[in-house]
Amino acid sequence: MLTVFLATFAVFLLVVLGMSLGYLVKRKSIQGSCGGISSLGLEKVCDCPEPCDARKKRLAREAQRQQNRIL
Repeated sequence: MLTVFLATFAVFLLVVLGMSLGYLVKRKSIQGSCGGISSLGLEKVCDCPEPCDARKKRLAREAQRQQNRIL
């Protein structure tokens, strides 16, 4: 049982090492393969015609912050 744990730990360690070497060599951050939801032309996850109350409140707060922002 201990050998399975150690082997699994070694594999994970090799994967993390490989990812970190890839970052150090290319100096690119890790990103998704498809570019995210904005590449699909959607601004939000749900494609509802009208946002929910919580989203309306959040948008109002953001608009208020933008209005009160000092440039």
